[in-house]
Order: sequence, then C-alpha cells, then structure tokens
Amino acid sequence: MHQLARYSHILSIIVRWLHIIFLNKTRDSHRRFEQKKGVGKVGKNLNIITEIATTETTNTTTNPFLLYLKFQPPNLNRSLLITHFNSIHQFSSSTCVLFSMASSSTSLSSKPFLGGSISPNSNIRSLSSAYLQVSLRSRTPKNLQIRAAGSTYGNHFRVTTYGESHGGGVGCVIDGCPPRIPLSESDMQVDLDRRRPGQSRITTPRKETDTCKIFSGVSEGLTTGTPIHVFVPNTDQRGHDYSEMSLAYRPSHADATYDMKYGVRSVQGGGRSSARETIGRVASGAVAKKILKDFAGTEILAYVSQVHKVVLPEDLIDNETVTLDQIESNIVRCPDPEYAEKMIAAIDAVRVRGDSVGGVVTCIVRNCPRGLGSPVFDKLEAELAKAAMSLPATKGFQFGSGFAGTFLTGSEHNDEFYIDEHGRTRTRTNRSGGIQGGISNGEIINMRIAFKPTSTIGKKQNTVTRDKKETELIARGRHDPCVVPRAVPMVEAMVALVLVDQLMAQYAQCNLFPVNSDLQEPLLPVLEPEEVPF
Repeated sequence: MHQLARYSHILSIIVRWLHIIFLNKTRDSHRRFEQKKGVGKVGKNLNIITEIATTETTNTTTNPFLLYLKFQPPNLNRSLLITHFNSIHQFSSSTCVLFSMASSSTSLSSKPFLGGSISPNSNIRSLSSAYLQVSLRSRTPKNLQIRAAGSTYGNHFRVTTYGESHGGGVGCVIDGCPPRIPLSESDMQVDLDRRRPGQSRITTPRKETDTCKIFSGVSEGLTTGTPIHVFVPNTDQRGHDYSEMSLAYRPSHADATYDMKYGVRSVQGGGRSSARETIGRVASGAVAKKILKDFAGTEILAYVSQVHKVVLPEDLIDNETVTLDQIESNIVRCPDPEYAEKMIAAIDAVRVRGDSVGGVVTCIVRNCPRGLGSPVFDKLEAELAKAAMSLPATKGFQFGSGFAGTFLTGSEHNDEFYIDEHGRTRTRTNRSGGIQGGISNGEIINMRIAFKPTSTIGKKQNTVTRDKKETELIARGRHDPCVVPRAVPMVEAMVALVLVDQLMAQYAQCNLFPVNSDLQEPLLPVLEPEEVPF
C-alpha cells in the first residue's frame, strides 16, 4: 500500500490522460476529475478505471512497481492507450513509466486491490481484455556536475574568480593558459596597482596593497599549462562599518536582490557584489593581455571619456596614437589634461557632499587579429558586451557608432572598402567599430561602457529593513565617489579575456589546416625550417 501512495500523483496523471484521449470530443465545460480511494471517475458517471491491482516491491530500480488497471467497458482500445502514454517520456524526474499489454504469464493472485476484487483463481489470460499493465521504475540517480554558477568566464581560456570583500582574500584560477609563457607576479601587479583602492583622493580611502601571489601553474618563471592560482589577501577590513546594512537595504545596491535570490548574504562590504571581486579579473586579464601582445601585437587601452556632465569630445583623442602614459598621467585617467582637470573637479564637488557620480569608459583595441568572433550567438560584440556588462555598476554598452548611428542613413554610415599599400582590405571609416557581422575585421575596435553613480553614499535615504519595515539609512563604509577611474583596468581586463578566448577558438577551428591565402591571414607567421622551435 505504501508503494501505491508513493505513486498516487502518477495515477492522477494517468486518469487525466484517459480523460483527454477518450472524452475530448465531448468538450463539456463542466467536466470534472475526481480520484477517490484509487478509483478514477471522469465525465458523466463513466468509470474508466474500476479496479487497480498492485505488486509490492522494495526496490523499484531493479523490480518495477506494477499496476494493473481494469477498464469499463473492457473493449477499450488498449493499443491506442499504450501509444499515447508511452509518448510521454516521464511523469517526474525520478520515475520512469512504461505502459504495455498485461502479460498472460502474470498472475493477479494474492494482489491487493482497491475499488474491487478478483477471484484468487483468476489469471491475466482471462482478464487481459480488460486490463492494462503499468510499470513504474525509479530512475537511477545521476551524479550532477555543478559549475561555479556565474563565477566562470571563457571556454578555452577559462577564468574563475572567488572571494568576498571582507573575507580572507580574493583571487582567481586560470585554466587553459598556454604553456611556456614567461609569467611572474610583477606581470599582474602593474594592473592590480592601477585598480587598487586608496590610490588618490577621488577613490575609496580603503588601504590595500593588493599584492598578488601565484600558488600554482608557473614553474621557474614559465607557465606549465596547468591551472594558475592567484591569491590576493584582504588586509584592511572594517566589518563594523556595515552594521546598519545588516538590517536595512542600501538603495540601488545588490543587498535586496541577494536576499531575494539566496535567502542569505554577506553583509560586510557587499560580499561578491563588491568591486573587490574584480581583482581576479584584472589579474587574469593581465595574463590575457600578455598573450595577445606577444602573439599578435594586440594592444588594449581604456580611458575615462566622461564624468557626470563633463564629456570628452571624441575628436580630441586619436585612437591610433593615444598611449598608456597619456592615460596614466592624471588620477582620473583621461588622456586630455584639460578635460581631466574638469572631471576631477566634478568628482571633488560631490565627494565632499557625501554623494557620487557616474561616467563612461572608452576602450580601444589595436592590432586585433582578423576573424575573431562566431555567428550567430557568439558574435564578438555580443561577447564583449556580456563581459563588460558583468562588471559592477555598468549600465550601458556601445561599440562603433553606437546609438548615434541611428541618426545616419545607410550611405552615411557604411564603411567603404579599399586596398592599402600592403595589399590588405581595409575600411576608409570605422563606424562599424572594428567588427562586422560579429567578426573582427582588423580595424581598431572601439567601445564605450557606462557606469552608474556609486550606490553607497553618505546621504540619508529612504529604504526598508529585511523584516519589511520602512526606515531611513545613512550608509557608512569606504566607497568611491566615482567608479570610472578605477574601472579602466577592469574594462581592459574583460576585453582581453574575451579576445584571448576568441583567439584560441579561431586557431582551433580555422587554423589547424593551411588557410585560404587569397582570403585569410595566418594567425602565426610562416617559419623557415631552421626557425621552428622544436
């Protein structure tokens, strides 16, 4: 009897399907389904299942639990039933159901019944015209493999970040890095220093050196091809600054949605929603930038092009010649000194009031190999947008002409082709942003990423508590009055991770065999036999 109770939901579904198969033509709006004591009644007093015979078993994996359903009238088309029911692959994730004719060798003797009785001397041969056998077998449990949900990016060059703002530390694991590449902590530290807090008055005052340590994947200064583990300790945590946030949600922050999703959250510093998580991205992005630079001479540069209402005119910066030194010449990371001062003043104005502002980071890619990106769902701009928009505080992404292109006609917007002095196909303009049809065309890739004002501010705001009471909150803690100066290396890192992953995909798919030299460019230079390094 306990087995029958266990599968009662399946019996309910069986009877409902009988209702659909045989009574669909009636289309009576008052049809009802009832199940009482194992007897299914449908329609107007039509007893579809009048008796249920069961077999008891303790292991439904090896010995299926069998049901014998007796129908009234007995001349129903059971073959039709079997066809319909076996087209349903499963009733639940843990139960397999199979319908078949009742076997003549199977006896119903000594089987418990609900809703009727059969003589102990009866056998299925004499009753088969009225009975249908239902076999219910438990599905073998599968070993589930769970990926680090939301914390891993890449298919070939895979990066998983870990850690929280006020935990013991943060870091990343890089899987798929090519072997024999010279690599040390100093290669990553340059970009980590550009990202670290406390570097100027317009960033958070939290003091962290963000000194990284490589724990695996590098031997004697060379990558080994095995996972690279990078760790950065947290040394300046102040968990007590967040006591109010443990009770009340910060407006426009991830506090509320983390509770809605997980039912629990790390209060101190926002946990994984903190920008401190991006340390793992910047460290791994530095490795990706090194690979791209060494392999193809690819250069990735980002700079601040807008802070609040101070907008850097596009024609002031030549993306062909702008340098890292120009970008790093001031604390806001704008390559134009005049506009840099205006941006710094705008940040200072809101900083002293306990408020914040947003801005825009422009990123360019020079010498990007042609052919990166794949139709249709893995277009290069789609991957770049996903990567950039995964950064904290991002609110918008544009590449090429962006939304401004909607004001142009086709004849104004199209990038006309020409052949340069080296015989390469080029475009005279670059409104496509270096990407056409989701694939890089060799021109400069340019994109712009919008960042909102920092959510945590020192001004009184209305909010609610975790127990759903309205209240007011003045958030404490140390936070950036504007995130864009420190977002510059973060954007570069995410763009590098996309491009190195796409580069590996392009090499694996399209460069294993000789390329079509009339249309394609080899990713690797053609070496003379004496130059081959093995």
